[in-house]
Amino acid sequence: MDAVNNVAFPRQDARTLADDGNALRFCSTCAFSQACLDEGMDKASLGELHVLVEHVGPFHPGEHVFREGDPFEAIAAVRAGTVKTYVVDRDGHEHVHGFHLPGEVIGLNAIDGDRYPCNAVALDTVMLCRFSFPKISVLATRVPGLQKQLFRLLSRDIGRAALLAGDWSADQRMAAFLVGVSRRLAARGFSSSRFQLTMPRTDIANYLRLAPETVSLVLRRFQEEGVLQVERRELELLDRDALETLAAPVLRD
Repeated sequence: MDAVNNVAFPRQDARTLADDGNALRFCSTCAFSQACLDEGMDKASLGELHVLVEHVGPFHPGEHVFREGDPFEAIAAVRAGTVKTYVVDRDGHEHVHGFHLPGEVIGLNAIDGDRYPCNAVALDTVMLCRFSFPKISVLATRVPGLQKQLFRLLSRDIGRAALLAGDWSADQRMAAFLVGVSRRLAARGFSSSRFQLTMPRTDIANYLRLAPETVSLVLRRFQEEGVLQVERRELELLDRDALETLAAPVLRD
C-alpha cells in the first residue's frame, strides 16, 4: 500500500489535500458524497435542495470548534488536521472521547439533543466542511443512502468508544490505537506505516485509560523489540504483523 501512499500524515500532497470540488464533483473529504452519488445525485442536485456546505477554518491549535453546551446546529467533516473531542467532569478532570482525522465527522453525538454534549478542539491547523444539520436531515428523508451513511458514521463512533471498554492490556490498547490510526490514514491516501501522532502522549494516555508513563514505557518497549521506530511524534511501523496480532482481540478482526 505504501508504494502508492507514501505521504506521512500530517504532510499533504495533491492526492491527500482536500480540494473544494466543483459543480459536478464532490470535495475529496466529503463523508456523504458516495451515499448521494449512489442515489444518482450530483453536487448540482444537492445545491437545488439547498444543502449548503460551508468551508470553515483554519482553526489553530487549542482553538475550539464547539464547546459542550453550545447549540447544536451543524456537523462537520475534517478536511485537514486533527480534532480532539473531550468532556470535563465535575472535578475538573478531562476525559478524551476521540481523535478525528481528515475525512471523519464531528458533532454526530449531538443528534439526539439540541446542544453539543462534548468539546471539540483543534490539535493542529484544522480545516472543516460544515453541514447544516437541519438541511442535511431534510435531504436524508429524500436520499435513503444518505440517512444510512449518517447512521453508519454514528455507529462507527460508538464502536470505537466501546472498543476500550474491555479488560485489555496496555500493549493491546496501544497496538489497537496505532493500527486503527494507520488504517484510517491509509483510507485517506496517507502512508499506513509512517505518520505523526499529532496528539500529545498525555491525550493518548487519557483516551486509552492508561497512565502517561505507561504509554511512554510501551512505546519504548515496542521500539526496543523492533516493532516500531519513534522520534518525538514521528512514528514508523516496522513490524505490522506483530501489532496486528496484539490489536486483533481489541479490534475484533
